[in-house]
Amino acid sequence: MAKKLKGVIVSDKMDKTAIVLVNRYTKHPKYKKYLKISKKYKAHNENNEYKKGDRVIIEECRPMSKDKHFKIISKAETL
Repeated sequence: MAKKLKGVIVSDKMDKTAIVLVNRYTKHPKYKKYLKISKKYKAHNENNEYKKGDRVIIEECRPMSKDKHFKIISKAETL
């Protein structure tokens, strides 16, 4: 089963590639406070149809380059 994540496109300057920012919340083991963790993923954007600011769903796939191993599936309704 491939991993699916929701995020926002923060850059679409590269050809056929978009950088997607994914936020998640994790609980601190000692203090039990929730922390916001952010990570950027490079995702395949075949026809450059998704633009900066779009909320999208990305899915894990085979490696397409050195650090691109996700592809954009569709737009997300809500984040």
